[in-house]
Amino acid sequence: MSLRKAVLRSFNSGNYTATIQLAGSHKIYLEGVAVARNLPAVEMALGRKVAVVFFDEHNPKEAVVVAVYT
Repeated sequence: MSLRKAVLRSFNSGNYTATIQLAGSHKIYLEGVAVARNLPAVEMALGRKVAVVFFDEHNPKEAVVVAVYT
């Protein structure tokens, strides 16, 4: 398990998933990443910094956005 920094590129409030860009990665976006339901949708503004937990570092489907920060 690992914790990584990322930037929020889009948010789907219907299914609570996000597209994120990992810190240090200029071209690769991860789509369909789950977002913790305790995060208010209003906080999921594009360009915000987020913390992402990877339960399996080789499978982005096993990741979840757990925090939003400035």
